[in-house]
Amino acid sequence: MSTQLISVGVVVARRKLKGPWASHAWLPVAVLPGMPGTAPWTRLSASEDEETFYAGAYEVELHPAETAHYGDNLAAARPSLWVALRETGPDTYAVATVTADPYEGESLAEGIGEIVEAVPMPPEIQAEVGAFYRAFHVERVFHKRKRDRADPEALARQGGGARRRPEEP
Repeated sequence: MSTQLISVGVVVARRKLKGPWASHAWLPVAVLPGMPGTAPWTRLSASEDEETFYAGAYEVELHPAETAHYGDNLAAARPSLWVALRETGPDTYAVATVTADPYEGESLAEGIGEIVEAVPMPPEIQAEVGAFYRAFHVERVFHKRKRDRADPEALARQGGGARRRPEEP
């Protein structure tokens, strides 16, 4: 099978929180097409409430067996990429995965220990995923299986219906 790799750069934000249990939260906020020449964990912007960082490069892997999923993603109102961050130490994170498969993204979000966010898919990546979809998608026809009709009289004819109690002396 022919897989395709799409290089992306991941942008994450460190947002201040107002709650008593945590001072900040990390979350993916964007994906850039290609691999920027910036070093990982370079600060891109800073404000009073949020800092953004270039987290590093990642390669999104497209598989021909999942083209129906990519088609569902591209047909959505907002095509997305799902980015998962994994904590590697105290307040340090690494990009665990980036996927264009919405069902894989949903399953990543159900796990514990990773930060998963759906971020908008840039138009350049949409074009690449769309080209992959058109090149490899094969529509599979769904055939509903027909069941055999049950015979409601089958048990009655067997004579094994209700059991009789042995007669008492």
